[in-house]
Amino acid sequence: MYERMLDKKTIPSIEEMTGFCGKNAERFSLLNEWLVSTFHTEETIVFPYGNQYGWGVAHKMKNKLICNVFAEDNAFTVMMRLSDRQYQAVYDRLQDYAKGYIDNRYPCGDGGWIHYRVSSEEHFDDIKTLLSVKCLQ
Repeated sequence: MYERMLDKKTIPSIEEMTGFCGKNAERFSLLNEWLVSTFHTEETIVFPYGNQYGWGVAHKMKNKLICNVFAEDNAFTVMMRLSDRQYQAVYDRLQDYAKGYIDNRYPCGDGGWIHYRVSSEEHFDDIKTLLSVKCLQ
């Protein structure tokens, strides 16, 4: 469950990545489109961190990484880093599912990394909230 696209030799298209997300394909597509249209991110297909991560879509603003969105079987995972202040700004507005990721983030300086799996509409709303904080600050 939640397998990723791990064939490093075959670069997938956005359409193939979207299809791979199965029941969450529309959310995968909508999130990528939302980042580009709302925050004018530059979108690139990447295989960034080795075989356990697989293919994803990197979103950058002025060469600053906003997030990576990794296609998974029937889901997708958004990997992003926020400061403690950014997490605190939205924490009370998030579902317990999102709070769990924040509470168990991988620490890095002031803040830390989360790998947020989106598999429902509630998850989708919360990741948009987190990404809005990242892009607006």
